[in-house]
Amino acid sequence: MPEPISNNRSDGLLADPAARPDRYKWIVLSNTTLGVTMATIDISIMLIALPDIFRGIHIDPLAPGNSFYLLWLILSFMVVTSVLVVSLGRLGDMYGRVRMYNLGFVVYTLFSLLLTITWFSGTAAAIYLVVMRIFQGVGAALLLANSAAILTDAFPEDQRGMAIGINQVAAISGSFLGLVLGGVLAPIQWRLIFLVSVPIGLFGTVWAYRKLEEVPRHGTAKVDWPGNITFALGLIGVMIGITYGIQPYGHSTMGWTSPFVLGCLAGGVGLLTAFAVIETKVADPMFRLPLFKIRAFTAGSLSSLLASIGRGGLMFILIIWLQGIWLPRHGFSFSQTPLWAGIYMLPLTAGFLIAGPVSGFLSDKFGSRPFASGGMVVAAGSFLLLELLPINFSYWAFGLILLLNGLAMGAFAAPNRAGVMNSLPPQHRGVGSGMNSTFQNSAQVLSIGVFFTLMILGLSATLPSTLYHGLVGHGVPASVASSAAHLPPVSTLFAAFLGYSPVQHLVGPAVLARLPAHQAATLTGRGFFPALISGPFASGLHEAFDFAIAACLAAAAMSWLRGGKYHYREPTTKETPASLSQDQQGASLAQGQ
Repeated sequence: MPEPISNNRSDGLLADPAARPDRYKWIVLSNTTLGVTMATIDISIMLIALPDIFRGIHIDPLAPGNSFYLLWLILSFMVVTSVLVVSLGRLGDMYGRVRMYNLGFVVYTLFSLLLTITWFSGTAAAIYLVVMRIFQGVGAALLLANSAAILTDAFPEDQRGMAIGINQVAAISGSFLGLVLGGVLAPIQWRLIFLVSVPIGLFGTVWAYRKLEEVPRHGTAKVDWPGNITFALGLIGVMIGITYGIQPYGHSTMGWTSPFVLGCLAGGVGLLTAFAVIETKVADPMFRLPLFKIRAFTAGSLSSLLASIGRGGLMFILIIWLQGIWLPRHGFSFSQTPLWAGIYMLPLTAGFLIAGPVSGFLSDKFGSRPFASGGMVVAAGSFLLLELLPINFSYWAFGLILLLNGLAMGAFAAPNRAGVMNSLPPQHRGVGSGMNSTFQNSAQVLSIGVFFTLMILGLSATLPSTLYHGLVGHGVPASVASSAAHLPPVSTLFAAFLGYSPVQHLVGPAVLARLPAHQAATLTGRGFFPALISGPFASGLHEAFDFAIAACLAAAAMSWLRGGKYHYREPTTKETPASLSQDQQGASLAQGQ
């Protein structure tokens, strides 16, 4: 482990951004934006490319026992980044944020390359890809954990909102741009979805090593190993429990009663509780709990958590809506739907790109609260409008609502992150950024679990009878139709999500081959399954949107509690504790502990 960076200053503060050339801050913004965009693109690029990946490695993801590979190719990257951002942000505070950020570029690029060169096939290839995705996630976590802190160090406080806004919106937009990029590259060759990151990563690595400058700081803190271990194991336990909770268990459509799931959740919560206790006892804690005494930090972090819960599962639900119902009913074959689902969701990305920098710039002048809280209120309204749409909507209305949702989420994300970073004492910006990212990233996994659970509950109520009668009405034997109708709804959702013909998956090619040609053509055509599932899907969809509305309104309320415009500053010798604002008192306590 390298030695902590130190300097001759006795106050431990970071260097003044104004002391550096003006162009340096734009170099930092450009490089960190490239880094976080590249990292977040890989969160979603897999979603659209999964059918081509599984065909390329010769594995059926919907076969019994293969759901592990399907879920963990998607979630392993997200789980790793959620678990490690706090630890790696803390290491950045201790050993140099630029040093850790540069290491992130190297690790990310190396494992992106290794993902492209697997020579295995079948389950061995799937396991190899999952393991490489885990290490690729380590590189992404290094980038994400330190980018906001590096930006905060480089920009003066009256420009941080704009800078962090651009960076934050690039990160969120990357997850949507990945959908289109995966849909374009994967049909050509599935390895390209990983290879595309290699030249970008090499360029970013060289650029970062040559141009980014370490800000010297004073400190001799030690690594909090007990805290790191209990936090990582606890968060992993909770996320594994959530992941397997949406899978079938025995005769149940979901696994929330599984002893394994309950054990993971209970063990994870227990370890996280132990972690909270440990952090109050060690000299140099990983997760600086005293930072929660800063009202602006606490309100911003909790509103980020709630906003991510409301937004995180949205991508999956909209993709299933488009791929399983809307696109087939409008002339697209099931195999074409993954790419076009990404394209038809571009208004959401456009909204992020427009609102983020503008709201970040305005928050520098007027504070974060009105934009962050207002954005969440508008986001809740956009979810209500989506709920009011018919399942077979007109695209212009759908596109405008997606644009509104993107504008609202962008208006929230940039000012909220800037408000969090501005509230932190300089020497805790890395760990504070990591804590905020942990709330955001782990909430996305929680959101996926909640959204899928609500969808499956809605489908379970009416899908079996609707599916049974629809299949029997087109000549499928009653025994086969009954078996298909009682398969877990999640398998039907995954089939639509992967761009497969759901009826062919449910019934099987052998049964379809024995039916009259016109009946088989009807069952596997673009109209039968979307029309069949529209009613049951609408029930689950409304439940999911109601949850998103509640989460967004709670995020708006929490954001409003942050108070007025606040930037951390060192108290002068003439100021007494009683004369400081609530946030200043909390920051002074956090700095001293």
